[in-house]
Amino acid sequence: MSSMKLISTTTIQAPTHINTNIPQKIHLTPWDLSSLQLEMNQKGLLFHNPQNPNETSNQIQHLKNSLSSTFAFFPPLSGRLIVDDDNKNKTSCFILCNNLGALFIHAIAENISVSDILKPNYVPPIVQSFFPLNKAKNYEGTSKPLLAVQVTELVDGIFIGFSINHAVVDGKSFWHFINSWSEISRGFDQPSKLPTFNHWFLDDSIETPIKFPFTKEDNLKTTETDENSLPLERIFHFTKEKIAKLKSKANEEANTNKISSLQALLTHLWRNVIRYHNIDLEEEIMYYLVIDVRGRVVPPLSKNYFGNALQVGGVKVKAKELFVERGFGKVAFEMNRMIRSYGDDTLKKNYENWVKNPSLFQGRLSSIKALATSSSPRFDFYGNDFGWGRPVAVRSGGANKSDGTITMFCGEEEDRIDVEVCLSYDILEAMGNDPQFINIF
Repeated sequence: MSSMKLISTTTIQAPTHINTNIPQKIHLTPWDLSSLQLEMNQKGLLFHNPQNPNETSNQIQHLKNSLSSTFAFFPPLSGRLIVDDDNKNKTSCFILCNNLGALFIHAIAENISVSDILKPNYVPPIVQSFFPLNKAKNYEGTSKPLLAVQVTELVDGIFIGFSINHAVVDGKSFWHFINSWSEISRGFDQPSKLPTFNHWFLDDSIETPIKFPFTKEDNLKTTETDENSLPLERIFHFTKEKIAKLKSKANEEANTNKISSLQALLTHLWRNVIRYHNIDLEEEIMYYLVIDVRGRVVPPLSKNYFGNALQVGGVKVKAKELFVERGFGKVAFEMNRMIRSYGDDTLKKNYENWVKNPSLFQGRLSSIKALATSSSPRFDFYGNDFGWGRPVAVRSGGANKSDGTITMFCGEEEDRIDVEVCLSYDILEAMGNDPQFINIF
């Protein structure tokens, strides 16, 4: 057994020469506001630590200094949310770049090594304690930091856990910031990709800040989740050869060439989860995907757009459709078609509809009849060298997790995809022991 030992807690602020070209007040779009009720986004990186243990304090101080320097280019993350209620039960929310700072925690996990994290089939529960601000909701960014970092020393490594406010950034912006911090930490004068903070509003007819009918006291609340109820997490690794085999089979069955590697892999995962769960084949099941829309609106947003630029789309089929002849390809093509449907017209219509009838994401899934995938193997996880080498693994925290939550990462090896699956022990064991799932058909 290991115990966590807290060494220090520090507030990190941007230098005084913060970029004055960035607006102090950044209004939030429907894409941002939708996440207010969710918990903060939590991801972390595991490193071997080749440094002499006596040099660890220098590493920690260097991370603090480089984080402060990075805030000069990303001032929203050292700010706070401002949530205002008017006298008509309407709420508005924006980011105030007031440089109140981020939380930086230094801790030690005694007797835990890198191999203790990497070797088990299941993610060890102690990993959840490597993340700061557990259970914090995004709307609490009015008083809590929009970014919190925990650096946990292991026997032979370091784990850096990040908790970041999802009303401020999506996954792509999250890793844009971390990639930039690692560059500054390695000695760059500025990030190689400077962020763009001009949030996208549909047209001049939309008043900013956007007001929506929720009050902080009655509506910006979610049900507390018992830590003991968090599902088990298992990492499955898929090589490029296995993924290519899935893609080929899906396209052949659907008589197309449009199905991507990721769509084929997710359909394979979906098919097996439903098979192991013994759901009635006449039941309707759902798969939810987060879609990056930066290049889908016209004109397209900057690739370095810093904020949320995403849409959640869903595929609904009857369970039996996954198992009929050529069903694998058919369902994979339905997933492809759903994603392609989110073009400029659809996105702008959805945007307008949200302003007229706002709704917030509610967090965890309530039924195994639905799976949901977040993150992306396209994000640069393994390029984050802070000065002592590349990460050896990426893990996520417990935020917003339930049975059916799927998190995608690129693998440490080129073209590999790692899939973090949250399900019951029986299903995860069945998946892990089934050659048809692991070895592909």
